[in-house]
Amino acid sequence: MKKVGVAILGLGVVGGGTYKILTEHSQFYKKNHGLEIVVESVLERNKERALSLGIEESKIAGSIAEICSNPEVDIIVEVMGGVEPAKSYVLAALNAGKSVVTSNKELYCKYSHELEKTAKKNHCGLFYEASCVGGVPVIRALTDNLQGNVIKSMLGIINGTTNYILTKMANAGASYVEVLEEAKKLGYAEANPSADVDGYDAVYKLSILSSLAFHTKVPYTEIYREGISEISSVDIAYGKQLGYVIKLLAIGKNTEKGIEVRVHPAFIKVEHPLASVNDSFNAVYLTGDSVEDVMLYGRGAGAKPTGSAIVGDIIYCATHPNFVYSPFENTEKADPATKFIKNFESAYYLRIVAADKAGVLSKVTSILGKYGISMAQVIQAKEGAEGAVPLVIITHETYENSINKAVADINSASEIAKVAAVIRVV
Repeated sequence: MKKVGVAILGLGVVGGGTYKILTEHSQFYKKNHGLEIVVESVLERNKERALSLGIEESKIAGSIAEICSNPEVDIIVEVMGGVEPAKSYVLAALNAGKSVVTSNKELYCKYSHELEKTAKKNHCGLFYEASCVGGVPVIRALTDNLQGNVIKSMLGIINGTTNYILTKMANAGASYVEVLEEAKKLGYAEANPSADVDGYDAVYKLSILSSLAFHTKVPYTEIYREGISEISSVDIAYGKQLGYVIKLLAIGKNTEKGIEVRVHPAFIKVEHPLASVNDSFNAVYLTGDSVEDVMLYGRGAGAKPTGSAIVGDIIYCATHPNFVYSPFENTEKADPATKFIKNFESAYYLRIVAADKAGVLSKVTSILGKYGISMAQVIQAKEGAEGAVPLVIITHETYENSINKAVADINSASEIAKVAAVIRVV
């Protein structure tokens, strides 16, 4: 029986959930994995929180140095979130020869190059399955099971808060502001929800996942980002009429022209498997050259789903002593040879508020045609406020720069029409 000593940094939702899984399943791990996993120490400012979980007072450490110097600790679990003091604590753990398991996507996204270099130097393991998509084992799939493939693309719903908000807006016809307030009350959204609703959380995760998928460093600074705060229930309703649902998508493509990485709201056909991923669930849809299409689906956050990923890493670390690191040169910046596509191709949804005059549609069509943009679907709704006529267009695929120029031209002729919404279509 192999004994594995664990220390947990932070006993919030995820840390507390991890502790409960480890203690409740201890006999299961002994029987099925031959591991006696013991929580030897915790670092938690709120001593009462630790005691309420049943942790002995003698195991509540006063500093990271105390944990790093404890010979009974083999693996340190970081679930504090944020960059500091998490980064300093993880580096201290690795320099002390302790392997690290982390759920911290921002830390790993921004500083994996530094953490991994330190782990290699000290012959330690560095595991981060819980940093992306909660309990869904997408990182292990990319680093182990799908290694025989060239991954060509990934589409992901990788933020539960935004998926919950957009699902509720679609089902209830409610406004973004109304649903956001409800999400805060239910604990799905933070008091300051910017990391989720403005797309930063998804960007950090896409940086990690696309780097693994495409075998080259994809810094988060290379990812196009757009949040959901401008999404209207009016556009969601028109999208539904046209056969689409809206999601905040993380998109990565590995093409002959270069790598394309972006996070933004997008309409997706109701027939697509991702269209049925609702509420706080997450999913990643991968396409490999051999396996073709694979979708991984499950809970993207929460105490036990994320704790499940953390415990999986603990067991993997304890049973795989030959540590493996990133399958690419993990540097702070991208490889100079890696090209990133900024002027990407997409279909687009346009909602135009047109003047109720003869020839407006032909003038809009003329402007679109000027930039090589053709229309795939059109809805000309009944007269709206003050004689304005809503005109909804789905374009064929075109370039981002082309649609931006066309929208600018339409808006410059404001006496004819004004573009009220632009949403990409996958």
